[in-house]
Formats: sequence, C-alpha cells, structure tokens
Amino acid sequence: IAERCGVEAIQLEALRMAHDEARAREDTVLYLDAVLKINSRLGPRYRHDQAWVDSVNRRAEQRKEKLETELNGYRTNLIKESIRMGYNDIGDFFYAHGHLSEAFKSYIRTRDYCTTSKHIVQMCMHVILVSIELGQFAHVTNYVSKAEQTPDTLDAVIVAKLRAAAGLANLETKKYKLAARKFLETGPELGSNYSEVIAPQDVAVYGALCALASFDRSELKSKVIDNINFRNFLELVPEVRELVNDFYARYASIGTAFSTPVFYHS
Repeated sequence: IAERCGVEAIQLEALRMAHDEARAREDTVLYLDAVLKINSRLGPRYRHDQAWVDSVNRRAEQRKEKLETELNGYRTNLIKESIRMGYNDIGDFFYAHGHLSEAFKSYIRTRDYCTTSKHIVQMCMHVILVSIELGQFAHVTNYVSKAEQTPDTLDAVIVAKLRAAAGLANLETKKYKLAARKFLETGPELGSNYSEVIAPQDVAVYGALCALASFDRSELKSKVIDNINFRNFLELVPEVRELVNDFYARYASIGTAFSTPVFYHS
C-alpha cells in the first residue's frame, strides 16, 4: 500500500504498521526499509535506531550459529528426520529476520529428507509463502502443483491456501480467467488463516474483478453470483458484491458502484 497509494496519510499509516511489525518480530531488513521510507515523518519513535539493529543482529547471529551447529550434528549422525527439521528451523529463522532468499534455499533443502506426504506438503507451503514474498510466481505455481499431488494429506484450510496462492500467481501473469477460477474455488476455511499472504476481502476483490474481466454473462451468473462459497467472501466487501450484481443486471450502474477505492491487505 505504501508503495502504490498516492495518499500520504495512507502511506504513512502503512509504513507505521510495517515498522511496528518489524520491531515486534525483530526483522531488521523490513525495519530498515520502513525507516528509510518514513524519512522522519512520524516523529522520533520512528527514526533509525542503530543500537536496536546492532542488538538484534548480534542475537540473530548467535541463534544462527546454534541452529547450524545442531544441523551439522544431525548430518554427521545421518538422522534424516532431524536433518529435515533442522533445515526447517533455519528456514524459519531466515524468514523471521527478512532474509527471504536464504529461507527459500533452506526450505528447498528439506525436500531430500521428506519421508511422508505430510512433510512434502509442509515443504511446499513454506516454499510457496517465501516465493510469493520474493515475487517468484513461477515457483508458486510449481509448488502448488506439487502439493496438490498429495490430496489425501490436504485439509480444507491447506486446500484454500493453495487455491488463493494459485490465484495470485495467475493474476501476476495476467491469466485473469484462471485467476478468477482459483479465487472462486477458495473455500471459506481460508478465513484469517493466510493473513500473511492474503485477506478474505482480497479474495473477494481479486476474484470478482478477474471474473468481470474474463467471464461472459452466463459464467458470471453461475460461477460468481450463484457460488455459495464465494458469496461468503463477497459479503465482506459490499461495494464489490453490488458491482458484480450491477454488471450482471444493470450495466449503467457500474460507474457509480466503484467510485470509492477500497484497500484491505498491507
């Protein structure tokens, strides 16, 4: 929002939230980026604090050394499950501290040590999450497909996450009809369970707009308006729900229904 919105008050609120989130989870990469973009516009509390950065980085380095020592021990003893968990722990560490490329590498390395379908799905979900943040949507598509090849281990929440992730990947590549289908297939189980990636309101907005851009009138009726599951998402964004209904029934109403922009996900 801060990068794309032209309203300074909204930009600063988004940057304030990013700053506070970075401090809370000790993500110095996000913190430094937020402080730079705030540029002293939010008072002394939001200015650069090098002492805090140095303190966090020292603790992080100690934690990383401990995790790497443990992993080396597991590898020496050839304990496959412990090696997998060790790489996961290091991936979680890098992800928490904003080092996304390193997190990606660690999560990928767990692949050779997965012994169950559940392990494979966990690896895929980690890779998908980091790939979305890195903007590497080809990886998102690839690992969504890998996860879907183990249907017996997918619960409703994971299925909803996979549909939403696939929707984002298709949206990024301008495959609007495919994106619409994936968002429309996203189950209500998603709820707030994927808040680090997408809000349920976003599913409503993206799914509806992609459908409006690519569906014919009959598809709009059968796949959007009459879609009971997707209706749960549309109820969260009345403006978009009315836009869809107006587009279907009264084309003249489209202009007024979308006069005010709505932003949900930061």
